[in-house]
Amino acid sequence: MILTCPSCATRYTVDAAKFPAAGRTVRCAKCAHSWHQPGPEPELESGPDPLGILAEAVPATEAAPTPSANAAMPVPEGPAAPAVGTRAYAPQAQMPPDRPRGQGLQTAAVAAGWIGLIAVVLLIGYSAVRYRQDIATIWPQSAGVYSGLGLAVNASGIDFRDVAYRREAEDGQSVLVVTGRIVNTGQRELPVPQTVRVGLNDSDNRELYHWTFKPDAIVLKPGAELPFRTRLSSPPAAARFAVVTFAKE
Repeated sequence: MILTCPSCATRYTVDAAKFPAAGRTVRCAKCAHSWHQPGPEPELESGPDPLGILAEAVPATEAAPTPSANAAMPVPEGPAAPAVGTRAYAPQAQMPPDRPRGQGLQTAAVAAGWIGLIAVVLLIGYSAVRYRQDIATIWPQSAGVYSGLGLAVNASGIDFRDVAYRREAEDGQSVLVVTGRIVNTGQRELPVPQTVRVGLNDSDNRELYHWTFKPDAIVLKPGAELPFRTRLSSPPAAARFAVVTFAKE
């Protein structure tokens, strides 16, 4: 007698003699589905079933796993078919545990916090480089830090631009003319140092002579500039460089 599971369509071969005319409850050994299986046709009925009373008394969910109609044997379909009387249950698929919603939000918040922190650090670094001249003017001690990083700054905010020198002849005498501009590189009005020092150095960068002069302005507005021109008669013949700086008062 061949039984077919209504749930998974697995087929089993069982002894028809173990089924009374009223049928009995059986269970699929593969998917554990239980159903009522009618008995064979009247002309195929055999003698009394000694196990019929036991099959009706024992619920299908508590039937012993012996080779009976309650644990029907699947029809072998290949070399790996299970042994007679054993139950083969397909393992349940392991599903990954669901991540709690709160944990996902917390991870996103941490990532956003790190991104914000990196953006703030980059912004501070850019501002420190972009406005280094203003920072050095307000906080002169920072000039040493910028110099250590290879960034030129002027702590006073007043600087020299386009400094040049040339020799001229005047009444048969050599005259050295030094020109340039004094510029306010800061963002606020600044006082102009009142002593400008010009030094003349030789090819070995040794100072040969120097003189000073006074600028024509006391203060400069932000971005303003003050041209200057100074002369020295009979400069040293070995002079090769002119160094212009602000001298301490």
